Amino acid sequence: MPHLDAAFNYARWLTRNDVDAEDLVQESCVRAMRFLSSLRDGNARPWLFAIIRNTWYSRRSVRRSTKEVMSSSGGPDERPDESLDPEAQLLQQDTVARVRRALDALPAEFREVILLREIEGLSYKAIADVLGVPIGTVMSRISRGRDRLLECLDARAPLEVIR
Repeated sequence: MPHLDAAFNYARWLTRNDVDAEDLVQESCVRAMRFLSSLRDGNARPWLFAIIRNTWYSRRSVRRSTKEVMSSSGGPDERPDESLDPEAQLLQQDTVARVRRALDALPAEFREVILLREIEGLSYKAIADVLGVPIGTVMSRISRGRDRLLECLDARAPLEVIR
């Protein structure tokens, strides 16, 4: 239960909308309860993320095989920080939008490791456990993902404001 917010954030990044993320987390929690005996070493967060990831990819493969069209009606919450002045809010919203677009432009394998490491704060080992890949693969994907993210952000650098 203490990992539900993080699980929802991860699911929202995978599904790219709130409604599908809620469904994914609910289905994943049911699976987690069913397979609670498979939890090793008591570290539930990466274990739950692995269940979410596996549930998502199995759902996607079923949808692709039946050729259903996925909806993208929702989106991340983009409420501005109320403590900022209007100009700072606008700059912050622009920066957040640019980073989100850059993340969305990354291939799934890079976006996923960047999200798990930088946003969710998982260790390399935990990410390797979630993805079911060697830790060296995680390190490589993070490095290449960061490089691509920086390239994408540099290409979209804003013009300096002239006063």
